[in-house]
Amino acid sequence: MTTNNRIVFENVSKFYGEVLGVNRVNLSVPSGVTSLVGPNGSGKTTLMNLMTGLARPTQGSISVLGLSVDDPEELFRRVGYCTQFDSFPKGVTGYEFVYQSLKLRGIATNDAHRLAKEAIDRVNLWEVAHRKVAGYSKGMRQRIRLAQSIAHHPTVLVLDEPLNGLDPMARAESIALFEALGKEGLHVIISSHVLHEVDKISDQVVLMSYGYVIAEGEIHGVRNEVKEHPMQILVRCSQPNLLASRLFSQDHVVEAKLNHDGQGVLVRTLDAGEFYLLLNRVVLEEDIALEAVAPADDDVNSLYQYLIGGGGKV
Repeated sequence: MTTNNRIVFENVSKFYGEVLGVNRVNLSVPSGVTSLVGPNGSGKTTLMNLMTGLARPTQGSISVLGLSVDDPEELFRRVGYCTQFDSFPKGVTGYEFVYQSLKLRGIATNDAHRLAKEAIDRVNLWEVAHRKVAGYSKGMRQRIRLAQSIAHHPTVLVLDEPLNGLDPMARAESIALFEALGKEGLHVIISSHVLHEVDKISDQVVLMSYGYVIAEGEIHGVRNEVKEHPMQILVRCSQPNLLASRLFSQDHVVEAKLNHDGQGVLVRTLDAGEFYLLLNRVVLEEDIALEAVAPADDDVNSLYQYLIGGGGKV
């Protein structure tokens, strides 16, 4: 498998003195949107700093689309990083902030003007581009930092908590932008505590705890690997009491109870495949009208709580 189109960590550990950052990380991240999930201190920011060259591993090796992180000049051209740090040069306008970062990358003046406007337009801030950043709201400052990180058209975009401080409309616009960039072939790496939104936009997830990667992959595939925890499935139907009684008689069904609104059955099963076969049979035999059948815990938050045993705030 070629590593020229992936971000690859090979047995990577990072210690800050005696403090563990990440330990024995092995990852191969493809293009698209990848979300890093975990509570504060789990190692997400350390992982991002390592892949952008801002930190060096204590052991192991890292390559970004075939490029070693030991080549900071080339990495600087190909990677965009929007950190959590909310700091700006004194007196700078939003436009100057983005334009000056492009000039630092060696981009010619005319191109820097064009790229700055294009990036600021893309985050919907052009109307206030020539106002001083000091007068921006927190959400506007977050978006102008995002504009800076995408202005030079990176192939890898690393975003540390990019949804913090955004109002609902700006958050929706940012999520749409992340999805669009992923579909354009970029590697978009996001850390976020807004788990239901991470769930919607991620092509794959990396779940972290105490410096370790505890699971990785496409979200639904990862959920299917959590064998020791019953899968929860919500069935909305015309006769929930009858359905619950029929389902609960099966060995693989751990629980079958009426949903809180009385319009469906919440089932916990150890074998989703067997459950769906059983459901089809019961519905036909009892002439039950189905309205909806959907997993009730097939999401990042449930996965994370399963894998760490319910500990820690995500």
